[in-house]
Amino acid sequence: MLVIISRKKVGEFLGFPVFRIAAMKFLPCNEALKFSTAQEKRDEAYFMNLLKVVESTPGLYYSYETDITLNLQRRCKLAEGWMSKPIWKSADPRFVWNKSLLYELIEFKGHECGGEELTLEGDTANFIETEQLLELEGYRSSLLQIRGSIPILWEQIVDLSYRPSLRIISHEQTSNVVERHFHDLYQRYGDTMAVDLTNKHGDEGQLSTAYAAEMQKLPHVRYVSFDFHHVCGNSNFDNLQILYNQISDDFQKQGYILVDAEGSILEEQKGIIRSNCIDCLDRTNVTQSLLGQKSLTMQLQRIGVLSSIECITMLSEEFRKFRTLWAEQGDEVSLEYAGTHALKGDLVRYGRQTIGGIIKDGLSALSRYYLNNFQDGVRQDALDLISGHYNVNRNGPSPFQLNGFESLSYLPVASAASALLIGGLTITSVTFHQAGRQAQQYLSTVIWAGVTAGVMAVVKANGRQFCSRPRLCGLM
Repeated sequence: MLVIISRKKVGEFLGFPVFRIAAMKFLPCNEALKFSTAQEKRDEAYFMNLLKVVESTPGLYYSYETDITLNLQRRCKLAEGWMSKPIWKSADPRFVWNKSLLYELIEFKGHECGGEELTLEGDTANFIETEQLLELEGYRSSLLQIRGSIPILWEQIVDLSYRPSLRIISHEQTSNVVERHFHDLYQRYGDTMAVDLTNKHGDEGQLSTAYAAEMQKLPHVRYVSFDFHHVCGNSNFDNLQILYNQISDDFQKQGYILVDAEGSILEEQKGIIRSNCIDCLDRTNVTQSLLGQKSLTMQLQRIGVLSSIECITMLSEEFRKFRTLWAEQGDEVSLEYAGTHALKGDLVRYGRQTIGGIIKDGLSALSRYYLNNFQDGVRQDALDLISGHYNVNRNGPSPFQLNGFESLSYLPVASAASALLIGGLTITSVTFHQAGRQAQQYLSTVIWAGVTAGVMAVVKANGRQFCSRPRLCGLM
């Protein structure tokens, strides 16, 4: 049983309080574990460690009185009878992170427990739907955007490299996968424009080319390729206007939803922008914040707060809050996915890159390298366990009994190898300088050089084995 033991009110939505989980605790409830085998007890201990990882997961929200998994447009268009159903029935299942935990209660129609109503916490995962909401003078307005990784079959497996190579998986079903993905988006959001922010060279370029080739087979979806790094570099945020000029007509036609004080729908969002880079964190968040800014200006003009020649940037305090909102949203998504704050956050927060931002980005990049290589496998296992992607089977083999070299994986061995490598390089350098003066050091130099070269070869050849990789659901 998962119990929320600390929370913080972070705001209101439609007049109802919204809470962020500050701390939670898993309580074991199965007395039968006392009679488990030794291996089952070891497995249970590891599963509990995974659940402790979940306990510290950031960015989980809930509300007792309103469903925060539904966007405003869907909420307005659902029948009143549907909205009066229990939250677990009306919620969008994609964003209910604890759906698996509630399965038995839902199966037994148990929307009440001990006389108290149950509530669902909503959250987004690999596919992220971001809603920018405005409530002003009785009006409610909303812009929806989505982000998600490139929807072809590909992989990027950590191997101690700073940028692990991307591999496109050739499969006869690739085109069908892409078509189904965009068909689902059309069913949910209407016309879709795909904005691809990846580089056009190297591994990213190959992936982008493959994506573009598949998108040519979908004439009803507009695909826009924009090399963010090439055009905007590290600081030319204003160059994003080039992208906006390319897509502005379609973006404005897609519109936004606007509801008046009586609940009448005055405007409706007719489509959506789907943005991506590689991890859909940094470049994507910068781009989405710009589109949010453009839409907010249009909404305020429509309501009458701004004239047709004014924009949100002229309202200094409101614009500062807007940029802070998007910067913090980018940080939260990045913390959930990568364990660090977003890169390029000062582009969103200040419209330019700062010295402090560059230093912060460098530290975050180093942290991501460490987490990607030595912790993300465990975090993925924890999420697979809590979300129900992996189901514990007491009659099957233990998922944690590893054989061969893979059992030596993860940080301790990688750290030892790194220490040996650094030590070998240091000793080799010292003895090499001494060799000119002391011939007896020559043999030592050769030996340590050989050891260092050997360690380097082993690490390079078996980089994946040193890294933390998922063990419950595995890789493709």
